[in-house]
Amino acid sequence: MIIRKATSIDAPDIAECLLLAMESIVYTFIGKNDSNVAYEFLLHFVAQEDNQYSYQNCWVVSNENQIIGAINIYNGANLHTLRMPIINYLKTNFNREIIIDDETQAGEYYIDTLGIKTNQQGKGIGFMLLQFIIDKFVHKQNQTLGLLVEKENRAAQRLYKKLGFIYQSDKNLVGKQLEHMQIKRQKNNTNN
Repeated sequence: MIIRKATSIDAPDIAECLLLAMESIVYTFIGKNDSNVAYEFLLHFVAQEDNQYSYQNCWVVSNENQIIGAINIYNGANLHTLRMPIINYLKTNFNREIIIDDETQAGEYYIDTLGIKTNQQGKGIGFMLLQFIIDKFVHKQNQTLGLLVEKENRAAQRLYKKLGFIYQSDKNLVGKQLEHMQIKRQKNNTNN
């Protein structure tokens, strides 16, 4: 398996993976429970640059040249700028004026979405992808990583805790009750 930065060519596979992880949220955005419309909505943004779901903010995991998972991550300080194209598109194309709570903020790189294709789930691919991202952003770049997890998803909470994420606060995002968790580089306790 190979983990690499995404390219625009990967957009169809990335959109499929992201939709698996955020289907109900996209339905809230577009105002209808239609998986085809939701997929096309995400595909539009994944294929574009300079927005929240852009391939520019994604990493993919592939096996035998087939993308089997994707993770979407960006600097929380850029949330409003990255979200603006989505808000404008929803207003113009879906006649939707929705207010979306801030899911991240300055001071953290935010793992927005992690999705593994259905036929690849349960094989530890998500865990491997998270370990890669933690190593890259926390250990090598000394960044704080943040994410949101549904309050009732105890299995995901256990996974994130196992990786070193720590509960920060409760959050609400489009009607979902979530927990905000972060992982930071541990301070070295040696005196130099």
